[in-house]
Amino acid sequence: MISKKIKVKGIVQGVGFRPFIYNLALKYNIKGWVNNDEKGVNILTFSSKENIENFIKQLKQNPPPLSKIDSIEIEELNSTNKYTNFEIKKSETNNNKSTIISPDMAVCQDCIDDINNESNFRANYALTNCTNCGPRYSIIKTVPYDRENTSMAEFILCDFCKKEYEDPTNRRYHAQPVACEKCGPQVNLYNKNNKKLSSSLEAIKEVATLINQGEIVAIKGLGGFHLVCDATNDNVVKKLRERKNRPSKPFAVMFEDIAQTKEFTDLTKKEEEIINSKEKPITLVKTISSKLSSHVAPNIDRLGCFLAYTPLHHILFRYLDNPIVATSANLKDEPIIRFKDEVLEKLGYVVDFVLDFNRDIINACDDSVVQVANNDISILRNARGYAPTAIKLEQKVSKKILALGANQKSTIALAFEDNLILSPHIGDLNSIESMEYFKRTIDTFKRFYDFEADVIVCDKHPNYESSKWAMSLNKELVFVQHHYAHILSTMAEYKLKEKVLGFAFDGTGYGDDGNIWGGEVFICDNKTYERTYHLKYFKLIGGEKAVKEPKRVALSLLFDIFSLEEVLCLDNSVVKQFNENEIKMLHTIWQKGLNSPSTSSIGRLFDAIASLTNLLHNQSYEGETGLAIEQNYDKTIVDSFDFEIIDKEIDLSLMIKQILEEKDIKIICSKFLNTLVKIILEISKKHENLPLVFSGGVFQNKSLLELLCKALDEKQIKYYYSKEIPLNDGGISIGQVYYLL
Repeated sequence: MISKKIKVKGIVQGVGFRPFIYNLALKYNIKGWVNNDEKGVNILTFSSKENIENFIKQLKQNPPPLSKIDSIEIEELNSTNKYTNFEIKKSETNNNKSTIISPDMAVCQDCIDDINNESNFRANYALTNCTNCGPRYSIIKTVPYDRENTSMAEFILCDFCKKEYEDPTNRRYHAQPVACEKCGPQVNLYNKNNKKLSSSLEAIKEVATLINQGEIVAIKGLGGFHLVCDATNDNVVKKLRERKNRPSKPFAVMFEDIAQTKEFTDLTKKEEEIINSKEKPITLVKTISSKLSSHVAPNIDRLGCFLAYTPLHHILFRYLDNPIVATSANLKDEPIIRFKDEVLEKLGYVVDFVLDFNRDIINACDDSVVQVANNDISILRNARGYAPTAIKLEQKVSKKILALGANQKSTIALAFEDNLILSPHIGDLNSIESMEYFKRTIDTFKRFYDFEADVIVCDKHPNYESSKWAMSLNKELVFVQHHYAHILSTMAEYKLKEKVLGFAFDGTGYGDDGNIWGGEVFICDNKTYERTYHLKYFKLIGGEKAVKEPKRVALSLLFDIFSLEEVLCLDNSVVKQFNENEIKMLHTIWQKGLNSPSTSSIGRLFDAIASLTNLLHNQSYEGETGLAIEQNYDKTIVDSFDFEIIDKEIDLSLMIKQILEEKDIKIICSKFLNTLVKIILEISKKHENLPLVFSGGVFQNKSLLELLCKALDEKQIKYYYSKEIPLNDGGISIGQVYYLL
């Protein structure tokens, strides 16, 4: 007989870990105890050597479905038997918090069965959950993850729920949000005047009727509200666009189940697997049905689709006729809304009704967005289901590090002990409300881990709100260049420390020379970088205005190549966007560099190509030009345009001239993407000893990424790109931390 103490760290609280250990101990006749503390789960075992070995083997091989074990420490103890049974002891607390917070998870099949079973006392209860599903991050105030530390503290368990909650053999044992209709939060329907209309199942039935009749409603989810309407109704989807002032950015669509999804989309096996996973992210897939409103995703054949992921959604779909648009309830540049009264105050002109429940959302959390590229997941927006994201470091850090990310697609990251944590998506820091959300998220993670940063890392851009906030603090500051941080984020995912050839292609980032970078090639490791190549600078006429008007970027490229007189004589769609006086005025602005910063951005190059091909001269959302070009990519076209690499500059003047001579849009778009691949291949040939790393929002272009990977695979060139950390600015904070490791 022997005794062992086992410490388990990782995502091991709020995921049914202690009851799992309890039942495993019963199975292997082990005496002792299990408890939680701020670092994880502690287990004391007393049994035969064989029993304990089998116990540990099962612990490693088949842990609870929502857990993620980072480490298991085993210590042999004096084998004196003080225990006659196995028990679950009360949580221990001290001042050293490092337990990893679990993300919110979609409702499990067992809970769906419960709400659909009329003989179950939780039949039709819209907030049903267990240790295998439901809210975690969105309801927790601090650790340890106990009910009194969540927004469920005020709800006293009834006898039925308490019995399950206290039974270690039940899957609801210490599931902190556990409740039922009798003792838990209630669902209520309100009109836009904040008058309560109905409650419980009747409220859900009524809201379904309203959606079927063409109304726009707000419905509370796990981490915030959705704006919802019938996705097949042209009039109501158009009305939602007009009310929300969202001209063409695609809406996500929620489906009842995978079968309904397949009626409207063409899914690969991998896409189906991800859509149906326990995380239930929004997944970008190909649409095939004309039954969806043409206003859902205008001008593209891709759709962000996801499945009902709460019990409330599942009950709602019983009474719906069609799939629904379900887009985040927020104002432009503001975070997702958590409270009913705020929905009515800020979006009262958008929604007609609000379906609410009185379980508070402590921490807002948007829906995750992913796509499948190269038959593997690529996370575009890291949020519900995946975040907070924990990465185990190879060694402990000497200082506590807080990284503040970028200004767009903001996230924060923190490193302490041997943990690196990435927050859920915060959003663009372009408003007072979004900055408040940013600071609130920092406070949340400080509270979780009793975390006080020794050093803060931020972007070099002096006008980034996150960097300005950092400079207002009396802390040690480290500034990391934006595109280098992009490369570092991918290096962090793969724990790379050696020299790499890094390609950072995106829209905007502050360069070391004060210009706007975005088409950068570095030779770097995790401590140093050298800018070895970049796209030849061109000017953004009108600065920020050029980002919204691709025709200005295209005109600037024409000014680089032709004289004013030659531009005026060109028979091109770009020139036709302006009258002669406008072109002359813009030429003067370009010539004198008035509010026309220089850029090397590949993202802005996409804008110019979209305008030169007459696809898009003005864009209403970021990445619209990239989607338009991808929409016209033809994989049977294998040719590319000409380009030159002179010293450190990638000069595309020859390509622009060739584009002007070509009239076929598909040929231009296809050859353009092929050209980008060819540029990367040519540069990589000059540095054959270095593995390649790709990062930046441009590589979210699925056609470009898959083309590139195929070409590199054929040439057996080693490469890396982020899959679990966003390639876009959402991964910047991770790269910033990695610089200091």
